[in-house]
Amino acid sequence: MNDKLMKVIYLAATGILTVIILMYSGNSIFNHEMFSRRFTSMGYPTYLIYPLTIAKLSGLIAIWSDWSKTIKEWAYAGFFFVFILAMSAEIQAQDGEYISSSVAVTFLLTSYIFWKKRLFVGGFKAM
Repeated sequence: MNDKLMKVIYLAATGILTVIILMYSGNSIFNHEMFSRRFTSMGYPTYLIYPLTIAKLSGLIAIWSDWSKTIKEWAYAGFFFVFILAMSAEIQAQDGEYISSSVAVTFLLTSYIFWKKRLFVGGFKAM
C-alpha cells in the first residue's frame, strides 16, 4: 500500500470519527433533555453527560494534534473503552441503538491502525 493511499484512509477515518464525536457532543449539549432520558433509561447518572462531552472533545484535540504520542495513545484508548462500554450499555438496553457505537469503533480502529502504520513506516509523504 502506498503512502498516499494510507494517508487518505487515515484522514478519512479520522475525519468520520471526528464528525461522529462532534455530532454526539452537539446533541449532548443542545438536546440535553433527550440525553438525560436516555442516560436515565440505561441506569446512568445524568451528571456524566457534560464531563464525558468535555473528555471526548479533549480526545479529539489530542488525536488531531501531534503534541505527544503518549497523549494521543491515551486518547485512542479512552475512545475505545468509551465506545465499547457504550455498545455494551446499548445492547443491554435492547433498543437496537448499538449500531452507532459499532461504527465509531470501526472508524476508531481504522484511524489508529493507519496512524501506527504512519509511525512505523516513517510518516506519510506530502500529497
